Amino acid sequence: MSGFPITAFRGRVILPTEVVASGVVICRGDRIEAVRRGSRVPREARIVEAGSGWIAPGLIDLHVHGAAGSDYMDGTAEAVRIVNRAHLRLGTTTIFPTTTTGSPAQVMRMLHACLEVQRHWTPAAGAFLAGVHLYGPYFAEDKVGCHALDGRRSPLPAEYAAYFRQGIVRIATCAAELPGAEAFYRAARRHNCLITCGHSNASWAEMERAYRSGMRHVDHFWCAMSSVPSLRTRLGTPMQASMAEFVLANPEMSTEVIADGEHLSKELLEFAYRMKGPRRLCLVTDANRALGMPAGRYRFGPIEDGSWFESNGRVGFVPGQGLASSVVALSTMVKKMRQLTGAPLEDVVRMASLTPAERAGISHDVGSLEAGKRADLLILDARLNPRRVFVQGTEAV
Repeated sequence: MSGFPITAFRGRVILPTEVVASGVVICRGDRIEAVRRGSRVPREARIVEAGSGWIAPGLIDLHVHGAAGSDYMDGTAEAVRIVNRAHLRLGTTTIFPTTTTGSPAQVMRMLHACLEVQRHWTPAAGAFLAGVHLYGPYFAEDKVGCHALDGRRSPLPAEYAAYFRQGIVRIATCAAELPGAEAFYRAARRHNCLITCGHSNASWAEMERAYRSGMRHVDHFWCAMSSVPSLRTRLGTPMQASMAEFVLANPEMSTEVIADGEHLSKELLEFAYRMKGPRRLCLVTDANRALGMPAGRYRFGPIEDGSWFESNGRVGFVPGQGLASSVVALSTMVKKMRQLTGAPLEDVVRMASLTPAERAGISHDVGSLEAGKRADLLILDARLNPRRVFVQGTEAV
Protein backbone atom coordinates (compact mmCIF):
# COMPACT_ATOMS: atom_id res chain seq x y z
CA MET A 1 0.00 0.00 0.00
CA SER A 2 3.01 2.31 0.37
CA GLY A 3 2.78 3.50 -3.22
CA PHE A 4 -0.86 4.59 -2.98
CA PRO A 5 -1.83 8.25 -2.53
CA ILE A 6 -2.74 9.46 0.95
CA THR A 7 -5.83 11.53 1.67
CA ALA A 8 -6.47 13.05 5.09
CA PHE A 9 -10.04 13.99 6.02
CA ARG A 10 -9.96 16.59 8.79
CA GLY A 11 -12.75 17.91 11.03
CA ARG A 12 -15.52 16.56 13.25
CA VAL A 13 -15.51 12.77 12.94
CA ILE A 14 -18.60 10.62 13.55
CA LEU A 15 -17.64 7.31 15.18
CA PRO A 16 -20.11 4.59 16.24
CA THR A 17 -20.26 5.75 19.87
CA GLU A 18 -19.19 9.40 19.78
CA VAL A 19 -18.46 12.47 17.70
CA VAL A 20 -14.82 13.53 17.88
CA ALA A 21 -14.73 17.33 17.81
CA SER A 22 -11.35 17.45 16.10
CA GLY A 23 -10.05 14.42 14.26
CA VAL A 24 -8.38 13.06 11.16
CA VAL A 25 -9.25 10.05 9.02
CA ILE A 26 -6.20 9.01 6.99
CA CYS A 27 -6.83 6.93 3.88
CA ARG A 28 -4.24 5.27 1.69
CA GLY A 29 -5.64 4.18 -1.65
CA ASP A 30 -9.00 2.47 -1.13
CA ARG A 31 -8.52 1.74 2.61
CA ILE A 32 -8.63 3.64 5.87
CA GLU A 33 -5.16 3.60 7.41
CA ALA A 34 -5.82 5.40 10.69
CA VAL A 35 -8.33 7.46 12.64
CA ARG A 36 -6.74 9.96 15.02
CA ARG A 37 -7.74 12.74 17.38
CA GLY A 38 -6.31 16.17 16.72
CA SER A 39 -5.54 17.88 13.42
CA ARG A 40 -2.04 16.68 12.48
CA VAL A 41 -1.85 15.02 9.07
CA PRO A 42 1.00 13.37 7.11
CA ARG A 43 3.06 15.92 5.21
CA GLU A 44 2.46 14.21 1.85
CA ALA A 45 -1.32 13.91 2.29
CA ARG A 46 -3.98 15.61 0.24
CA ILE A 47 -6.29 17.27 2.78
CA VAL A 48 -10.09 17.27 2.63
CA GLU A 49 -11.55 19.69 5.17
CA ALA A 50 -15.00 19.15 6.67
CA GLY A 51 -15.21 22.75 7.85
CA SER A 52 -18.41 23.34 9.82
CA GLY A 53 -19.74 19.90 8.83
CA TRP A 54 -18.86 16.32 9.70
CA ILE A 55 -16.88 13.34 8.43
CA ALA A 56 -19.12 10.27 8.38
CA PRO A 57 -18.89 6.68 7.15
CA GLY A 58 -20.55 5.89 3.84
CA LEU A 59 -24.18 4.90 4.25
CA ILE A 60 -25.51 1.35 3.65
CA ASP A 61 -29.03 0.68 2.32
CA LEU A 62 -30.46 -2.80 2.92
CA HIS A 63 -33.81 -2.12 1.25
CA VAL A 64 -34.01 -0.07 -1.95
CA HIS A 65 -35.79 -0.49 -5.29
CA GLY A 66 -34.84 2.34 -7.59
CA ALA A 67 -34.02 5.95 -8.44
CA ALA A 68 -33.58 8.35 -11.35
CA GLY A 69 -36.36 6.79 -13.41
CA SER A 70 -35.09 3.19 -13.12
CA ASP A 71 -36.02 0.21 -10.95
CA TYR A 72 -33.73 -2.76 -10.35
CA MET A 73 -36.54 -4.98 -11.63
CA ASP A 74 -36.19 -3.39 -15.05
CA GLY A 75 -33.60 -6.12 -15.28
CA THR A 76 -30.72 -4.51 -17.16
CA ALA A 77 -27.20 -3.71 -16.05
CA GLU A 78 -27.68 -0.13 -17.17
CA ALA A 79 -30.76 0.26 -14.95
CA VAL A 80 -28.75 -1.08 -12.01
CA ARG A 81 -25.95 1.41 -12.69
CA ILE A 82 -28.38 4.32 -13.05
CA VAL A 83 -29.91 3.55 -9.64
CA ASN A 84 -26.55 2.96 -7.95
CA ARG A 85 -25.06 6.18 -9.31
CA ALA A 86 -28.02 8.20 -8.10
CA HIS A 87 -27.77 6.78 -4.58
CA LEU A 88 -23.99 7.15 -4.45
CA ARG A 89 -24.20 10.86 -5.26
CA LEU A 90 -26.54 11.20 -2.27
CA GLY A 91 -24.30 9.39 0.21
CA THR A 92 -25.06 5.65 -0.07
CA THR A 93 -21.76 3.88 -0.74
CA THR A 94 -22.96 0.27 -0.26
CA ILE A 95 -26.29 -0.95 -1.59
CA PHE A 96 -28.44 -4.08 -1.67
CA PRO A 97 -30.71 -3.94 -4.76
CA THR A 98 -34.13 -5.20 -3.74
CA THR A 99 -36.63 -7.26 -5.76
CA THR A 100 -40.36 -6.61 -5.96
CA THR A 101 -43.08 -9.10 -6.79
CA GLY A 102 -42.83 -10.44 -10.33
CA SER A 103 -42.48 -13.57 -12.40
CA PRO A 104 -39.59 -15.99 -11.86
CA ALA A 105 -38.11 -14.80 -15.15
CA GLN A 106 -38.26 -11.16 -14.02
CA VAL A 107 -36.61 -11.93 -10.69
CA MET A 108 -33.88 -13.97 -12.41
CA ARG A 109 -33.07 -11.28 -14.97
CA MET A 110 -32.69 -8.79 -12.10
CA LEU A 111 -30.23 -11.13 -10.37
CA HIS A 112 -28.26 -11.54 -13.60
CA ALA A 113 -28.13 -7.77 -14.16
CA CYS A 114 -26.85 -7.26 -10.62
CA LEU A 115 -24.25 -10.01 -11.08
CA GLU A 116 -22.95 -8.30 -14.21
CA VAL A 117 -22.59 -4.97 -12.42
CA GLN A 118 -21.01 -6.58 -9.36
CA ARG A 119 -18.43 -8.52 -11.41
CA HIS A 120 -17.30 -5.43 -13.31
CA TRP A 121 -17.81 -2.84 -10.56
CA THR A 122 -15.78 0.35 -10.46
CA PRO A 123 -16.66 3.59 -8.63
CA ALA A 124 -18.05 4.89 -11.93
CA ALA A 125 -20.85 2.29 -11.59
CA GLY A 126 -22.14 3.94 -8.41
CA ALA A 127 -22.63 2.52 -4.92
CA PHE A 128 -20.85 -0.77 -4.31
CA LEU A 129 -23.26 -3.66 -4.88
CA ALA A 130 -22.76 -5.92 -1.86
CA GLY A 131 -25.54 -8.37 -2.73
CA VAL A 132 -29.21 -8.62 -3.61
CA HIS A 133 -32.13 -8.44 -1.21
CA LEU A 134 -34.59 -11.12 -2.38
CA TYR A 135 -37.69 -9.31 -1.13
CA GLY A 136 -40.61 -10.07 -3.45
CA PRO A 137 -42.34 -12.33 -4.45
CA TYR A 138 -43.03 -14.28 -1.22
CA PHE A 139 -45.61 -11.96 0.36
CA ALA A 140 -48.94 -12.60 2.08
CA GLU A 141 -51.85 -11.88 -0.22
CA ASP A 142 -53.44 -9.42 2.23
CA LYS A 143 -50.16 -7.51 2.82
CA VAL A 144 -48.86 -6.96 -0.72
CA GLY A 145 -49.02 -3.17 -0.37
CA CYS A 146 -48.12 -1.30 -3.57
CA HIS A 147 -46.53 -4.38 -5.17
CA ALA A 148 -48.34 -6.08 -8.07
CA LEU A 149 -50.65 -8.70 -6.56
CA ASP A 150 -50.40 -11.12 -9.48
CA GLY A 151 -46.63 -11.35 -8.95
CA ARG A 152 -46.79 -12.65 -5.37
CA ARG A 153 -46.79 -16.32 -4.40
CA SER A 154 -45.76 -18.80 -1.74
CA PRO A 155 -42.14 -20.01 -1.84
CA LEU A 156 -41.39 -23.00 -4.06
CA PRO A 157 -38.08 -24.83 -3.39
CA ALA A 158 -37.16 -25.26 -7.06
CA GLU A 159 -37.68 -21.55 -7.69
CA TYR A 160 -35.79 -20.08 -4.75
CA ALA A 161 -33.02 -22.69 -5.03
CA ALA A 162 -32.31 -21.30 -8.51
CA TYR A 163 -32.08 -17.78 -7.07
CA PHE A 164 -29.71 -18.82 -4.28
CA ARG A 165 -27.49 -20.67 -6.77
CA GLN A 166 -26.62 -17.37 -8.41
CA GLY A 167 -24.48 -16.59 -5.34
CA ILE A 168 -25.56 -12.97 -5.02
CA VAL A 169 -28.56 -13.11 -2.64
CA ARG A 170 -27.46 -11.83 0.79
CA ILE A 171 -30.81 -10.80 2.33
CA ALA A 172 -33.90 -13.00 1.97
CA THR A 173 -37.51 -12.11 2.85
CA CYS A 174 -40.62 -14.26 3.16
CA ALA A 175 -43.93 -13.80 4.99
CA ALA A 176 -43.78 -16.19 7.94
CA GLU A 177 -47.32 -17.55 7.58
CA LEU A 178 -46.94 -18.78 4.00
CA PRO A 179 -46.77 -22.53 3.35
CA GLY A 180 -43.12 -23.42 2.82
CA ALA A 181 -41.79 -20.37 4.69
CA GLU A 182 -39.75 -22.34 7.21
CA ALA A 183 -38.05 -24.38 4.47
CA PHE A 184 -37.25 -21.09 2.69
CA TYR A 185 -35.70 -19.66 5.85
CA ARG A 186 -33.57 -22.75 6.37
CA ALA A 187 -32.34 -22.58 2.77
CA ALA A 188 -31.52 -18.89 3.18
CA ARG A 189 -29.61 -19.68 6.37
CA ARG A 190 -27.50 -22.24 4.49
CA HIS A 191 -26.59 -19.43 2.09
CA ASN A 192 -25.58 -17.08 4.95
CA CYS A 193 -28.36 -14.56 4.33
CA LEU A 194 -29.86 -12.05 6.71
CA ILE A 195 -33.30 -13.67 6.96
CA THR A 196 -36.28 -11.36 7.22
CA CYS A 197 -40.06 -11.41 7.46
CA GLY A 198 -41.97 -8.77 5.51
CA HIS A 199 -45.30 -8.01 3.87
CA SER A 200 -46.77 -10.41 6.37
CA ASN A 201 -49.83 -10.84 8.60
CA ALA A 202 -48.03 -13.32 10.86
CA SER A 203 -48.91 -14.04 14.46
CA TRP A 204 -46.46 -14.39 17.35
CA ALA A 205 -46.66 -18.19 17.05
CA GLU A 206 -45.79 -18.04 13.35
CA MET A 207 -42.95 -15.61 14.05
CA GLU A 208 -41.65 -17.96 16.73
CA ARG A 209 -41.47 -20.82 14.24
CA ALA A 210 -39.74 -18.51 11.76
CA TYR A 211 -37.24 -17.48 14.44
CA ARG A 212 -36.36 -21.12 15.10
CA SER A 213 -35.71 -21.46 11.35
CA GLY A 214 -33.29 -18.52 11.29
CA MET A 215 -35.40 -15.36 10.79
CA ARG A 216 -33.88 -12.39 12.66
CA HIS A 217 -35.18 -9.21 10.99
CA VAL A 218 -38.48 -7.56 10.04
CA ASP A 219 -38.81 -5.19 7.10
CA HIS A 220 -40.05 -1.57 7.40
CA PHE A 221 -41.64 -1.59 10.85
CA TRP A 222 -45.39 -0.82 10.97
CA CYS A 223 -45.62 -0.88 7.15
CA ALA A 224 -47.35 -3.88 5.47
CA MET A 225 -47.05 -5.93 8.67
CA SER A 226 -49.42 -7.58 11.10
CA SER A 227 -51.01 -5.89 14.08
CA VAL A 228 -53.30 -7.11 16.84
CA PRO A 229 -56.38 -5.78 14.97
CA SER A 230 -55.31 -7.32 11.64
CA LEU A 231 -54.81 -10.69 13.35
CA ARG A 232 -58.21 -10.48 15.01
CA THR A 233 -59.68 -10.15 11.52
CA ARG A 234 -57.62 -13.10 10.31
CA LEU A 235 -57.73 -15.44 13.33
CA GLY A 236 -60.58 -14.21 15.52
CA THR A 237 -60.38 -14.29 19.31
CA PRO A 238 -58.64 -14.57 21.68
CA MET A 239 -56.64 -11.73 20.15
CA GLN A 240 -53.14 -12.67 19.02
CA ALA A 241 -49.80 -10.91 19.46
CA SER A 242 -48.36 -9.66 16.19
CA MET A 243 -45.00 -9.12 14.49
CA ALA A 244 -44.60 -5.84 16.37
CA GLU A 245 -44.87 -7.46 19.81
CA PHE A 246 -42.54 -10.29 18.79
CA VAL A 247 -39.84 -7.90 17.52
CA LEU A 248 -40.06 -5.63 20.56
CA ALA A 249 -39.93 -8.57 22.98
CA ASN A 250 -36.92 -10.32 21.42
CA PRO A 251 -33.52 -8.60 21.85
CA GLU A 252 -31.92 -10.42 18.90
CA MET A 253 -34.58 -9.24 16.45
CA SER A 254 -33.75 -6.19 14.35
CA THR A 255 -35.97 -4.05 12.17
CA GLU A 256 -35.92 -0.93 10.02
CA VAL A 257 -37.79 2.34 9.64
CA ILE A 258 -38.43 4.59 6.66
CA ALA A 259 -37.59 7.90 8.32
CA ASP A 260 -38.75 10.24 5.57
CA GLY A 261 -41.28 12.01 7.80
CA GLU A 262 -44.08 10.74 5.55
CA HIS A 263 -44.37 7.04 6.47
CA LEU A 264 -44.06 7.34 10.26
CA SER A 265 -44.72 10.14 12.72
CA LYS A 266 -41.94 11.50 14.88
CA GLU A 267 -43.49 9.69 17.87
CA LEU A 268 -43.26 6.31 16.12
CA LEU A 269 -39.67 6.98 15.05
CA GLU A 270 -38.81 7.92 18.64
CA PHE A 271 -40.58 4.82 19.98
CA ALA A 272 -38.73 2.52 17.57
CA TYR A 273 -35.39 4.06 18.56
CA ARG A 274 -36.08 3.79 22.29
CA MET A 275 -37.36 0.21 22.08
CA LYS A 276 -34.75 -1.33 19.74
CA GLY A 277 -31.80 1.04 20.11
CA PRO A 278 -29.11 1.85 17.54
CA ARG A 279 -27.72 -1.70 17.39
CA ARG A 280 -31.01 -3.28 16.26
CA LEU A 281 -32.71 -0.48 14.31
CA CYS A 282 -31.72 0.29 10.72
CA LEU A 283 -32.63 3.22 8.52
CA VAL A 284 -33.63 2.24 4.98
CA THR A 285 -35.08 4.10 2.02
CA ASP A 286 -37.33 1.54 0.30
CA ALA A 287 -36.85 4.13 -2.48
CA ASN A 288 -38.48 3.70 -5.85
CA ARG A 289 -37.73 4.96 -9.37
CA ALA A 290 -39.25 8.39 -8.62
CA LEU A 291 -36.30 9.41 -6.44
CA GLY A 292 -34.73 12.45 -8.12
CA MET A 293 -37.56 12.66 -10.64
CA PRO A 294 -40.41 15.17 -11.13
CA ALA A 295 -43.76 14.55 -9.51
CA GLY A 296 -45.86 12.24 -11.63
CA ARG A 297 -47.00 8.68 -12.33
CA TYR A 298 -44.51 5.80 -12.31
CA ARG A 299 -44.23 2.01 -12.35
CA PHE A 300 -43.27 0.21 -9.15
CA GLY A 301 -41.19 -2.82 -10.09
CA PRO A 302 -40.71 -4.07 -13.66
CA ILE A 303 -41.07 -1.33 -16.26
CA GLU A 304 -43.29 -3.47 -18.49
CA ASP A 305 -45.99 -4.48 -15.99
CA GLY A 306 -45.22 -3.15 -12.51
CA SER A 307 -48.05 -1.56 -10.55
CA TRP A 308 -48.69 2.17 -10.95
CA PHE A 309 -48.09 4.74 -8.23
CA GLU A 310 -47.79 8.51 -8.02
CA SER A 311 -45.08 10.71 -6.54
CA ASN A 312 -45.61 14.20 -5.18
CA GLY A 313 -41.88 14.74 -4.73
CA ARG A 314 -42.05 13.86 -1.01
CA VAL A 315 -43.37 10.28 -1.06
CA GLY A 316 -44.86 7.67 -3.36
CA PHE A 317 -48.55 6.81 -3.00
CA VAL A 318 -51.42 4.99 -4.64
CA PRO A 319 -54.42 7.36 -4.67
CA GLY A 320 -57.13 6.14 -2.33
CA GLN A 321 -55.03 3.22 -1.06
CA GLY A 322 -51.91 4.35 0.75
CA LEU A 323 -48.20 4.99 0.52
CA ALA A 324 -45.92 3.38 -2.06
CA SER A 325 -42.36 3.54 -0.71
CA SER A 326 -40.13 6.60 -0.50
CA VAL A 327 -38.68 8.98 -3.05
CA VAL A 328 -35.76 10.30 -0.98
CA ALA A 329 -32.23 9.11 -0.21
CA LEU A 330 -30.73 7.48 2.89
CA SER A 331 -28.93 10.72 3.72
CA THR A 332 -32.36 12.35 3.96
CA MET A 333 -33.45 9.61 6.37
CA VAL A 334 -30.41 10.42 8.53
CA LYS A 335 -31.27 14.10 8.49
CA LYS A 336 -34.94 13.52 9.31
CA MET A 337 -34.22 10.98 12.07
CA ARG A 338 -31.90 13.52 13.71
CA GLN A 339 -34.50 16.28 13.41
CA LEU A 340 -37.51 14.26 14.57
CA THR A 341 -36.09 12.22 17.46
CA GLY A 342 -33.85 12.57 20.46
CA ALA A 343 -31.28 10.14 19.04
CA PRO A 344 -27.75 11.62 19.10
CA LEU A 345 -25.98 12.06 15.79
CA GLU A 346 -23.62 9.12 16.32
CA ASP A 347 -26.59 6.79 16.88
CA VAL A 348 -28.48 8.10 13.85
CA VAL A 349 -25.45 7.61 11.59
CA ARG A 350 -24.83 4.15 13.08
CA MET A 351 -28.37 3.11 12.14
CA ALA A 352 -27.57 3.93 8.50
CA SER A 353 -24.05 2.48 8.41
CA LEU A 354 -22.60 0.11 11.01
CA THR A 355 -25.86 -1.49 12.14
CA PRO A 356 -26.97 -2.52 8.62
CA ALA A 357 -23.40 -3.68 7.95
CA GLU A 358 -23.49 -5.87 11.05
CA ARG A 359 -26.88 -7.33 10.23
CA ALA A 360 -25.79 -8.10 6.65
CA GLY A 361 -22.48 -9.63 7.79
CA ILE A 362 -20.17 -7.10 6.11
CA SER A 363 -19.07 -4.99 9.08
CA HIS A 364 -15.52 -6.35 8.84
CA ASP A 365 -15.15 -4.27 5.67
CA VAL A 366 -17.56 -1.34 5.87
CA GLY A 367 -19.91 0.55 8.15
CA SER A 368 -17.61 2.69 10.30
CA LEU A 369 -14.48 4.77 10.18
CA GLU A 370 -11.89 2.25 11.35
CA ALA A 371 -8.40 1.31 10.20
CA GLY A 372 -8.46 -1.48 7.62
CA LYS A 373 -11.97 -0.81 6.37
CA ARG A 374 -12.84 0.51 2.93
CA ALA A 375 -12.34 4.23 2.40
CA ASP A 376 -16.07 4.97 2.12
CA LEU A 377 -16.60 8.42 3.57
CA LEU A 378 -19.00 11.35 3.44
CA ILE A 379 -18.44 15.01 4.08
CA LEU A 380 -21.73 16.29 5.49
CA ASP A 381 -22.46 20.00 5.73
CA ALA A 382 -23.77 21.70 8.87
CA ARG A 383 -27.33 20.66 7.95
CA LEU A 384 -26.33 17.02 7.38
CA ASN A 385 -26.57 17.22 3.61
CA PRO A 386 -23.90 15.20 1.74
CA ARG A 387 -21.40 17.65 0.27
CA ARG A 388 -18.74 15.20 -0.94
CA VAL A 389 -18.92 11.41 -1.26
CA PHE A 390 -16.00 8.97 -1.49
CA VAL A 391 -16.33 5.26 -2.30
CA GLN A 392 -13.21 3.13 -1.89
CA GLY A 393 -11.17 6.33 -1.87
CA THR A 394 -12.58 7.70 -5.13
CA GLU A 395 -14.76 10.80 -5.07
CA ALA A 396 -18.21 10.44 -6.63
CA VAL A 397 -19.06 12.93 -9.38
